[in-house]
Amino acid sequence: MKIAIGSDHAGYKLKSQLAAWLKSVAGGKHQVRDVGTFSEDSCDYPDFAEAVAKAVAKKRASKGVLLCGTGIGMAITANKVRGVRAAVVWNPEVAGLAAEHNGANVICLPARFLNLTAAKKITHVFLSTPFGGGRHLRRIRKITALDRCA
Repeated sequence: MKIAIGSDHAGYKLKSQLAAWLKSVAGGKHQVRDVGTFSEDSCDYPDFAEAVAKAVAKKRASKGVLLCGTGIGMAITANKVRGVRAAVVWNPEVAGLAAEHNGANVICLPARFLNLTAAKKITHVFLSTPFGGGRHLRRIRKITALDRCA
């Protein structure tokens, strides 16, 4: 699976650890594209949210993972990109529901509130949970229709 990952300064440390883990999972079956940031120096989260969201929207990545202090700013920004359904997730159950029910293709992790073990579990569930289809597809189509509103 191709995964785009990015963070701001608040999520940098956890993002770096999570990206390294993703690259090593299952004998390197994941291709991970780290779009930055690459330090703990203050930076603007919209730059990295946009890069990950566009990679997913343009099919250069199957899924995206974003990290900032709360995950909220990343989600707000990523959801501005047509075709992206980004969800703030804080535990494995919510990650699974975001993927299965909402067809989330990007998760946004609150780095100030998670450790690496939790982030790994959340990301694993997100990446391994398929979209449920059925009644959920009807709802996703309604969300997609909103992309045409302006």
